[in-house]
Amino acid sequence: MKVRIDWTYKSPKNKIVQFLSEELEANEALMVAEDLDRTGRTKRLQFADRHNSNWSVKELKNYVKEVETEPHDAVAYYDGGFDRHSKRAGLGCAIYFNQNGKEYRLRKNAIIDGIDSNNEAEYAALSMAVQEIELLGVHHLPVRFIGDSRTLVNQMSGEWAVPEQSLARWADRIDQRLEKLGIHPEYEFVPRKENAEADRLATQALGETVIESLIDLNADK
Repeated sequence: MKVRIDWTYKSPKNKIVQFLSEELEANEALMVAEDLDRTGRTKRLQFADRHNSNWSVKELKNYVKEVETEPHDAVAYYDGGFDRHSKRAGLGCAIYFNQNGKEYRLRKNAIIDGIDSNNEAEYAALSMAVQEIELLGVHHLPVRFIGDSRTLVNQMSGEWAVPEQSLARWADRIDQRLEKLGIHPEYEFVPRKENAEADRLATQALGETVIESLIDLNADK
């Protein structure tokens, strides 16, 4: 979670000045706040999140401690491949997350029938990524969803309308699931070459090579 430090400074002559920092990760914000408090000039110090909720130092410390044992800092790469002749789609996702001080990677693919377009395949891949995020137990946290479909990213971000009813149904289901989980999605577009892992998983699914793995990325370090 990212927060801003809301610090009220009190000078030796009782001059009161309020400062609001840029967004920082919660751990970083706590470290900076400790430094500010050591000045001895703190009248008030709290934190504000993206939803305009205020946190005390104690509350934010407890939050950070609780989150550390759960999957967090999740980043999900997704991609969908479409075969127009068979109306089948290959779906791929690679999810990176931290838990208990370790970094993990989940890779998953699948093939589904009854898909009508490449855009629908992309939505199906995003939906699978959200499902895997839910199965990991991620909840009430921000999650970055990264894909190479500018159409999907702009539509899910609310910048573009979703005129096709079939895609609108996918978008509504995804939004509803994320809301239920309390997840705050951040959609990001990248060029295809930067989404190669998810693209490869989708291609392998179309070739009927099933992949599902979870590895500890720190194991070989």
